[in-house]
Order: sequence, then C-alpha cells, then structure tokens
Amino acid sequence: MVLLRFMFLWLLAGSAAAQVSPSPVPDAARTSALKTHALRLRPGDDLRQALTAYAQAHHLKAAAMVTCVGSLTVATLRLANQEGPTVYRGHFEIVSLVGTLSTNGSHLHLAIADSTGRTLGGHLLDGCRVYTTAEIVLGELPELEFRREKDDTFGYQELVVRPAPAPASAPTKKRKP
Repeated sequence: MVLLRFMFLWLLAGSAAAQVSPSPVPDAARTSALKTHALRLRPGDDLRQALTAYAQAHHLKAAAMVTCVGSLTVATLRLANQEGPTVYRGHFEIVSLVGTLSTNGSHLHLAIADSTGRTLGGHLLDGCRVYTTAEIVLGELPELEFRREKDDTFGYQELVVRPAPAPASAPTKKRKP
C-alpha cells in the first residue's frame, strides 16, 4: 500500500513538472540569496528621495521592497496612463509600497488610504512627505544587478536583470624570496 501511494505521488509530481514550461531566463540571472535592510524615516522626510539616497549609500545594485508602513501628509503620485504628477495633501496611511530599487534606477508603486479608507495608488514620485513615520524593510539581492533599459515596445525604461559583476579582488603583494 505504501509503495502504491509513493508511485501515485511520484507519477503525479512528474505530470505536474512536465506541464511547467522552461523559463527563457537562465537560473543565474534570477536567483540570489536575500539580505535585509531595515530603516525608519522621520517626519518631513521625502519617501522616494530617502530610498534613493539609501540605495546609493549602501550600493544596492538589486533590491525589492519587502514592506513599508507609515503615514504621509503629502503624496505625489503619477497615476496610471498620466504624464505628470498628481499631488494629494492631508493625512494618509501607507498601505503598500512595492517595487524594485537600485543604484541604476528604481520602479516603485505606492498605495495610500485617507481617513475614510479611500485608497489611491500610482508611481511613487519625489514629494511624498512622511507624517509620523515610515518603517521600511528592503530585501537586497547581492548576486543580481537591476538595470533600467529602454524597451522598444512602449519606449519606457524597463527592468533588466543581470548577474552581479564579480567584485574586484585586492591586489596581491609579491613575497620576497
């Protein structure tokens, strides 16, 4: 009976695996260990500018938002299919901040809720001012590098994922005989 159950599960697993199509992206270009960073922004800080500065200061070549909670008094977003920014003033809860972050360019979306629970969202732009706090956890992918390159489909700068360049090794000193 145990053997029959094992064979059934083995056949089922083989059938499911056969249905998965191979990825056109090589494994080395899409996997990495995860290193986390935790930070807190203070009242008046600009959310996007602070994230960009943190990425530069910590040389984050490939990172993703794990979580962000907090509040804003000004939210500056580029809404879907709009050219320019839309600015909202008031008191807002950050209900979600998602996206990719890199020294080579970032793509972040913010969702906020007002005092009635109405939720708005769009591309995070400079000008989002922290009200009380922004508690942020970032996930760094040290074995990858994110780049933004023009995609001719629509002309936007889109994500390109590459293996991180190998770190430069320190020069070795020659020993005297």
